[in-house]
Amino acid sequence: MAHSIVARMLVLVVALGLLAVPAVSLAQTAARVYRVGVLAMGSRTPDGRPPAALREGLQELGYVEGKNIVYEARFAEGRADRLPALAAELVSLRVDVIVTQGGPPTPAAKAATSTIPIVMSQAAGDAVELRWIDSLARPGGNVTGLTDESVQLSAKRMELLKEAIPKAAVIAVLWNANDQGMTLRYHKIEEAARVLGVKVQPIEVRTPDDFDAAFVAMTRRRPDAMFLVADGLTTANGKRVVEFANTQRIPAMYEWNFLVRDGGLLSYGAVAADGFRRAAVYVDRILKGAKPGDLPAEQPTRYVLTVNLKTAAALGIAIPPSLRLRADDVIE
Repeated sequence: MAHSIVARMLVLVVALGLLAVPAVSLAQTAARVYRVGVLAMGSRTPDGRPPAALREGLQELGYVEGKNIVYEARFAEGRADRLPALAAELVSLRVDVIVTQGGPPTPAAKAATSTIPIVMSQAAGDAVELRWIDSLARPGGNVTGLTDESVQLSAKRMELLKEAIPKAAVIAVLWNANDQGMTLRYHKIEEAARVLGVKVQPIEVRTPDDFDAAFVAMTRRRPDAMFLVADGLTTANGKRVVEFANTQRIPAMYEWNFLVRDGGLLSYGAVAADGFRRAAVYVDRILKGAKPGDLPAEQPTRYVLTVNLKTAAALGIAIPPSLRLRADDVIE
């Protein structure tokens, strides 16, 4: 009798053991693979993947590409008219979250879906004033992420440019007129210019084909300085702008410091990699169950002033010592 009970127990243990193996295997097989969409206004990256800083940020949070996360990146190549179709494509792929890069992708993604969470990866405009979110503290809806404060930034950049070029009376402002956020920024630049007693020469672009005409306009009526407002379109054509400005000996202010490293005179703005890493934190929290409308939107906490003394020398400009001392990065 005892032998019979023992035998039955052994059979039960073996059976449970056999059942446990496929259960573990099933759990491993069913491990969730998250699909993250990226909608960018600018040019396609060399490898067609999202920016490295975003992927690195998510990797540091435990997401391994191809194992528990995959990316679907779409690039408008500077053409805003392509964004609705690209946003719809990401929605059809049933991505878990859409990360937007640049201003126009956010309203395009918002128009395409009211349920998939959207994370703004760059401060590409005042999201509250543009009504992409309700407020910084409570964004509401399905959008959150990085935003900026147009008034203070515009005034600061104009002040720095005027300090570098004290005699500048006319400053050309080159911006994407199809970008709501950048058009708002342009108007804030106009306000800052009036306070400084500077006249603004508006130079609008809407597609990559418009830059040649913009350059012709500034050649015919040469400004004392230039201000490039950054969005996906203007950044994608940033090197062309830098080359034109330097060839025409027009000192220029940029928003991204990599354009100063490419030969621009000076820049003041957030660090692009910082925005992507913060976006990774938002994506992580959303994938873990947080609602985007409950995650407070943020403004960049770090702005850097970069000055290229090589370019200044080539343009025959003496950068004031006060500006050099305040610069976070000086290229000599």
